[in-house]
Amino acid sequence: MRNRTLHAVVAVAAVFTASIAADLAAQQQYPTKIIRVVNPNQPGGNSDVLFRLLSPKMGEILGQQLVIDYRPGAGGNIGAEMVSKAAPDGYTTLIAAASFLINPSLLKNLPFDAVKDFTPLGLIVDIPAALLTHPSLPVKNVKELIALAKARPGELNFSSSGRGALGHLSGALLSSMTGINMVHIPYKGAGPAIVDLVAGHVQLSFVSIPAVVGHVQAGRLRMLAQCGATRFPSFPNLPTMQESGVPGFVVSSGFSFLGPAGMPQPIVAKLNGALAQTLRDPAIRKTLIDRGAEPIGNTPAEHAAFIKSEIEKWRQIARSAGLKPE
Repeated sequence: MRNRTLHAVVAVAAVFTASIAADLAAQQQYPTKIIRVVNPNQPGGNSDVLFRLLSPKMGEILGQQLVIDYRPGAGGNIGAEMVSKAAPDGYTTLIAAASFLINPSLLKNLPFDAVKDFTPLGLIVDIPAALLTHPSLPVKNVKELIALAKARPGELNFSSSGRGALGHLSGALLSSMTGINMVHIPYKGAGPAIVDLVAGHVQLSFVSIPAVVGHVQAGRLRMLAQCGATRFPSFPNLPTMQESGVPGFVVSSGFSFLGPAGMPQPIVAKLNGALAQTLRDPAIRKTLIDRGAEPIGNTPAEHAAFIKSEIEKWRQIARSAGLKPE
């Protein structure tokens, strides 16, 4: 009996040891197949711009292709939930916009915890939003826009990528800080919202700068102000909202690279290292900065701290804008 028990213990230990060895080998050899990057937003937005710029270099560093998987809907929550439930093996990742950090302030029953259910892999960029109008709107600066909105209460409309998105919160914040009344037009993603802004179906919008630089340069949109705390180097003549007569109005967004909770440290280190190395590439850095994005590429620990602080920041902004969780 004792011999049988001993043999069973030895067998279990051998299986356990072999399993650990196999896991360690897989981590060291990672990646051995295509890495899926879930984009929880519609094509055409900033997530697309960033991924298409970064993925070739990251794939070169990792030795495997990174392929985008569009899973839009529910303000980015469909794609984020899918990643939160994926195997933490490094082959399913997420590129998350500001909505990922805003939603905890606006939705009571999120299907995931933005802090506990994800592994931070690095903050990609920090991007100030910009206030843009269609050229047909007869305003050239923020003060003129506010005056027009006060003269025509409830007549001006602004687009966003959905309820609770950066554009929605920014418009609500401007309304609450200046006493104007604008109509919010939510879309299913930044891409469709920008398309209708360019077409003149909506009059204004708050959009992260990289997604609209081309339209501004071509004269299809007019940029009135950027929403960061200071002027962005690539747009030195573009005033901030604070300089434009709205003190305290500061809105920017970070784009995060994430995986499911519980990812092994060696895999986290490889993905974070590939991101950081890519963002140090001179050509890529220049392209990002020229488009209005500040490259970050911080550590997973720094990224985790950023996520917590941003969730609290957006919670305060939502309260000041009079938006309550639903």
